[in-house]
Amino acid sequence: MGPALGPGFALRYDMVFVPDPPLSAVTLGGGGGFPRAVPSDAVVGALNRVLPIPADAVQALVLLAIFMIGAAGAARLVPGRWVVPRLAAAVFYVWNPFVAERLLLGQWAMLLGYAGLPWVLGAVVRSSRLSRLIVALVPAAVGGFSSVLLSAVVALPAAVARGGRPWRGWRPWVAGAAVVKVVGGLLVVSLPWLIPALESGARTDPAAVDLFAPRADTPFGTVGSLLALGGVWNAQAVPEWYGHAFVAACRLTLAIVALGGWVWLVRRHRPDVAGGLTAAAVIGFAIALLGATEPGRELLRGLIGAWPGFGPLRDGQLYVAPLALLQAVGFGGAVLWLWGDARADAAGATAAVLLLLAPVVLLPGLAWGAAGRLAPADYPAEWRQVQRIAAADTAPGAVLVLPWSAYRGVDWTGDGRTIVVLDPATKLFDRRVVWNDDLRVAESGKVHIVEGEDPLARRAAEVIGADTADSTALGGIPASMHAPGVAARLGELGIRYVLVEREAVSSPSDPTTDPPSSPPTENKFLFASEGAELVHDGARLALIRLPDEHVAAVEDRLTLLEVTGWLVTVGAILWSCVASGSSLVLMRPARSAGAESRKESSQ
Repeated sequence: MGPALGPGFALRYDMVFVPDPPLSAVTLGGGGGFPRAVPSDAVVGALNRVLPIPADAVQALVLLAIFMIGAAGAARLVPGRWVVPRLAAAVFYVWNPFVAERLLLGQWAMLLGYAGLPWVLGAVVRSSRLSRLIVALVPAAVGGFSSVLLSAVVALPAAVARGGRPWRGWRPWVAGAAVVKVVGGLLVVSLPWLIPALESGARTDPAAVDLFAPRADTPFGTVGSLLALGGVWNAQAVPEWYGHAFVAACRLTLAIVALGGWVWLVRRHRPDVAGGLTAAAVIGFAIALLGATEPGRELLRGLIGAWPGFGPLRDGQLYVAPLALLQAVGFGGAVLWLWGDARADAAGATAAVLLLLAPVVLLPGLAWGAAGRLAPADYPAEWRQVQRIAAADTAPGAVLVLPWSAYRGVDWTGDGRTIVVLDPATKLFDRRVVWNDDLRVAESGKVHIVEGEDPLARRAAEVIGADTADSTALGGIPASMHAPGVAARLGELGIRYVLVEREAVSSPSDPTTDPPSSPPTENKFLFASEGAELVHDGARLALIRLPDEHVAAVEDRLTLLEVTGWLVTVGAILWSCVASGSSLVLMRPARSAGAESRKESSQ
């Protein structure tokens, strides 16, 4: 991580941490918005209050946890008593193109769930106790819906595999009981985001299937890129030097070596996770390939059009995560073959150590904060000022953010660079924030727009005229914002504040390109004739409070069902930690199928 662990916030696309992160009903899933960052934002806010460290140190701790949890989990899936093969699996699992590309997209919450996959697999295969599974699902519970979905892709095939081989004495009752346990565990840890999602009325744009489809980021096409654990849809998330033909060829060779190591490991040691992990990797890779073919994309568009719940399937590259785990364990198997009892000589040991270092050597673009692309930045003082002003106001009401675009170009790193990041205002306030959650994706010289999920944002866009021809006037602020009556109409939607980011770069709403620098935008005092109050007027930000008589807002609160969901999830996690008598690290390491059996701990 390098500089990203130093003072300041590492900001990159969807990775947005803010000073004094709020812990409110909104971050817990209340307020009616789509829970895209539930419960991850709430956990960050809670950690900031519990731990005696600043918010940027909380971010560094979370990022370190991703690598530590993932590495430790992968290491424990490698059978045998040797440390070096396990270390090889650990390095491979956290140092590969999948991790690099998702980190450069800023998807830290999803990567937290990715880090927990080895623990989830072990809990399903090696224990029949629900408490062990729920403990293993804690990283996914924090990560939210994408993390839970990845866990399901791994856990459900592993549960079915517990019944044995279909052609050799398959026990359906054992598999059925395991599946019920997995479904129950996944449901319990999902309640904080699942209940608000079902209540939000959000929708998913089927057109996004084509934009989020896997792309070739190596000379070996989409399939070869996916096999090497790359293939992300955003070209700006590809690590430095990865697309070079020689490096890509070596990385693909490493993936093939890992697959060969997995085959050898399964035949020689028969690890207990073999059936479930193989099935999960095949299923995940098949889902990823759907987006790489036109018939597959047509199928996905139809599924999403029929039910928005299929929306997560559009980002196909996400589902190579189980294959990454299989390759990591297989890579440990390849090193075990070199390091094992029959080859414990100097030549074999040297070759094993060199192979262990190969993932790092062949992906240098992940080192030192992704080659400096995860540089720390500090928020200008004005951001804290507007945060305090809104927090001190006890009256309810949302914050509307302008310019009307999702991403911002900020130059807070001190080295003159502009970085693209999701508007930090979306996470700054303890009240609901209304922002343009449409996603603009550049492809073949054209900009495609994926409709957002928030119904309130769509209604606000109609009020401010964001869809009209003048929507890009005044640096992204629609000229119709100055029309009479707009403040009253916004107030009817429950909006109390309007935040104008004066120095927002005019073109960062396209998250696939680094925006050019541009001069600060000049914005007039909106709604001055309608009794609005300019409560902060700075060089970077202007915060406008709409008149009380215009604002028809109710306090953001959790519904009874949402409160119940949180109580069930938190209670289940606490009970599981006590009932299992352990944390993640106390789950036993892998053993071969022929090893002497041990009873499950009754602690």
